[in-house]
Amino acid sequence: MADADGGATSDAQAGGDQDDPFGVGAFIRRQREQAEMSVRRLAELADVSNPYLSQVERGLRKPSAEILQQVAHALKISVETLYVKAGILPDDEYRTSSVREAIDADEYLTDDQKRALLNVYESFLASG
Repeated sequence: MADADGGATSDAQAGGDQDDPFGVGAFIRRQREQAEMSVRRLAELADVSNPYLSQVERGLRKPSAEILQQVAHALKISVETLYVKAGILPDDEYRTSSVREAIDADEYLTDDQKRALLNVYESFLASG
């Protein structure tokens, strides 16, 4: 069943995953806090209602893949990461096997930034 914001309703009201520190809602909250963003601002950027996003963060609602995509874009994080946290994708499907692959796969880094990060990483390996 979907709600007005396009998210799937949850069984959390009947003892589901409220305040699950490892759930997608808690992960979104941590990412938002790291970005020093209010719930209201993230809701605005993700084009969802403030109360709905608050319920997602508290584990009262299970967001749809579309909502997760909007939130990931607003937080500038990988949508695949949120899909894994939400159980939409298996945990190992989008893992990279190396730091180099992770840097190369990051869509938010420019080529110059990727080269700089790789140079720093390789310098740590050489010195260590």
